[in-house]
Amino acid sequence: MRSELELSLAIERYADMVKRICMVNLKNYADTEDIFQTVFLKYTLSNVQFETKEHEKAWFIRVTINQCKDLLKNFVRKKTIPLDEVLDLPMEMKEDHREVFEAIVDLPGKYREIVYLHYYEGYTAPEIAKIMNKNVNTIYTNLTRARSMLRERLGGMADE
Repeated sequence: MRSELELSLAIERYADMVKRICMVNLKNYADTEDIFQTVFLKYTLSNVQFETKEHEKAWFIRVTINQCKDLLKNFVRKKTIPLDEVLDLPMEMKEDHREVFEAIVDLPGKYREIVYLHYYEGYTAPEIAKIMNKNVNTIYTNLTRARSMLRERLGGMADE
């Protein structure tokens, strides 16, 4: 079990990233808060020894994505949440990024996660492949397809 100081430092370091990953996957602020608490509780109770800060960051990304997927698999949730639910962005999201963020959120899950990790967290395709346990060529292909979808949705605004 980790100390309160370790938890505080981890929250300071990874809170924004965890919330953004949750928002990209869940599109719901209340669920984001639930998963946020779950991820940091898992961290507190975990005995994993991290080799580097990057290893720790990758652990947070993987656990957050897995928790989001578990929540989305819940049968009751699938049947009770309307698809056209209004997107509740957290206050820290700037208005000028809302259109791009909403376009990313609307991408299918396999593209959404890759775009987030590449553009928001700065990971390369090989690093994303390692984090997601996928072939690096699959990551390149999905990133290319995601860019194309974003370009189409944003009317040519999307970055190459």
